[in-house]
Amino acid sequence: MRLEKVSLFNTKKDFFFFLLACGFIFTYALLIEYNNYKNLIQFNSNLVTATILKQYTKTKLSKKGTFKTYQVLKLKANKGFSFYTTAKKDFPHAKGKEIQLEIFAGNISFYAYITSFYAHSKIIKVANILTLKEECNDLIANEHKDKNITRIYQALYTATPLSSDLQKTFSYLGVSHLLAISGFHLGVLSTLLFFLFKAPYTFFQNRCFPYRSYKVDSFLVIALILFSYLHFLDYPPSLVRSFVMLIIGFTLYDRGFKVLSMWTLLVTVVLILSFTPRFIFSIGFWMSVSGVYYIFLFLLHFSHLNKVWQFILVPFWVYIMMLPVSLYIFGSFSLYHPLSILWTSLFTLFYPLSIFLHLIGFGDVFDSLLSGLLNLNTQNHTILLSWHVEISFLMLSLLSMWKKAFVWFLLVWSTLICIYSIYYVT
Repeated sequence: MRLEKVSLFNTKKDFFFFLLACGFIFTYALLIEYNNYKNLIQFNSNLVTATILKQYTKTKLSKKGTFKTYQVLKLKANKGFSFYTTAKKDFPHAKGKEIQLEIFAGNISFYAYITSFYAHSKIIKVANILTLKEECNDLIANEHKDKNITRIYQALYTATPLSSDLQKTFSYLGVSHLLAISGFHLGVLSTLLFFLFKAPYTFFQNRCFPYRSYKVDSFLVIALILFSYLHFLDYPPSLVRSFVMLIIGFTLYDRGFKVLSMWTLLVTVVLILSFTPRFIFSIGFWMSVSGVYYIFLFLLHFSHLNKVWQFILVPFWVYIMMLPVSLYIFGSFSLYHPLSILWTSLFTLFYPLSIFLHLIGFGDVFDSLLSGLLNLNTQNHTILLSWHVEISFLMLSLLSMWKKAFVWFLLVWSTLICIYSIYYVT
């Protein structure tokens, strides 16, 4: 007998109470942020401990007509807020290091505080002790001769921000999502851990605890490992979305609820934003949510297709659906951009294999292939979609949840944008 999956909310009243509870949590979290903001601007200066996320040199023409060279630092404070500051041009390379500095925030707004702001500062101390992330980055660097290749793997494994040049290159190639650790990477890692854990667990289960469930126990172990990795990476928004959705999805599955539904995504988004209001302004978070939304939209209307066809069509569908969003935000496109469908499929094999090769000391196996990818003549172009086009696309995306007819309009609209983009760069 086949049991029917039950819905998460049986009545509108249940959903209302859920939103009400999340509203209280959101308000409390926002009050905490506002209190931290008031403490920051209460005095003329504040001592802050922060980690340098990005560091680059900049030159500009001063009011006196001379060129001034200095360094720009993007930092994340231990209290959670991000900000920019400047340092002298001879400031040593300290990307990834923890520093202590005195910042003069001035009269910044609460919106600037919760997003990002610039503050004058005086650097007091740069930590000499290597962090765990720096040690991992050094181990990765020891296996590669090319600095750009090293930066790619550091971005893949430790979420180290790429240089602006590399970001532009991968953006034009349409594979930026592969370099920014997200739910895609978490899915590959969780699947890999699920199968690696099976053999030793089964061995001990048959001898010591045959009454235990492999699915439940493996999930608990995998969730703990992934949470440790999440903490190590300092909670990237897209990865937080993926991890929370994994927890919610398994909890619903274990209790007989329907997992692959828009309700699951909505509950995940509402819960995350309730506890971390900052994510409202995170592009990475919303790009991650959008990718899952379009996958669920495909499964909602095309679940009748054979599993093989679903596996083949989903990468094409996600690319076509995410292209208008990507173009509106970043505007980057080249003739190689559509090939990201192929790169994404191959990445499922490349990612776990590259991890294994680095662990055994052969991390440079794919260096020549990555070097060739970086040297492609992408003939970079910028395509800026108007807000009218983007709004119409988003409206169709929302309407497609209720009527399949809108799905076809959405598909045609996205395909036309793709064709226009290819025509524009040729």
